[in-house]
Amino acid sequence: MVKHVILWKLHDHYSQEKKEEIKIGIKNGLESLKGKIPGLVDIHVLIHGMETSNADAMLEVLFTDESSLKGYGIHPEHVKIADTFVRPHTQTRLCLDFEEPDAS
Repeated sequence: MVKHVILWKLHDHYSQEKKEEIKIGIKNGLESLKGKIPGLVDIHVLIHGMETSNADAMLEVLFTDESSLKGYGIHPEHVKIADTFVRPHTQTRLCLDFEEPDAS
């Protein structure tokens, strides 16, 4: 299994109210991909960080393998959501992809 973790910081010029609206759009859009992309096992977007956080949202996706992760990146449904709800509103994106340790 492969895990894909993203942290985003939204543009600073947005009001807190606008940031909340954007985060809900990101969450609803990306979580709607479950069941639509081959190899995507689970997907969650966290948008209610603690005050100590310096990121606005976190994406955590579990894939069956690395090729599924690569397919996700170019899948039309993902690209549409990323281009609509994510990329226009984020100033910083950090990514960590890794293989999940074998549970056995």
